[in-house]
Amino acid sequence: QAAKSARTVVIAGVPDGLLHEEVMSDILVIHFQMSKNNGGDVEEVLYPTRIKGVAYVTFEDQEVVESVLRKDEHWLEDKRLAGCYLLKVTRYCENVSAFMVYWSI
Repeated sequence: QAAKSARTVVIAGVPDGLLHEEVMSDILVIHFQMSKNNGGDVEEVLYPTRIKGVAYVTFEDQEVVESVLRKDEHWLEDKRLAGCYLLKVTRYCENVSAFMVYWSI
């Protein structure tokens, strides 16, 4: 099993304040487990984080990270959300700053 950081992606653009945090975490798990999103088994979702609109998703298998990163656009859709939200998915790095996340969207 690869190191946790190698199995984690950073998700920016998570709609903030619309739903309870646990519900949003569940929606993220569902999104990233779906094959249409190049997903796979999710080990953990860290949301909310200290950066507004950012979540960390850790997969059980590092190969899923590569697959998820290859998908051009991740549109977060769920009947509990008012609309579709474009997510920015990037490889995990130790110091994700609000500035970096802001400019990557």
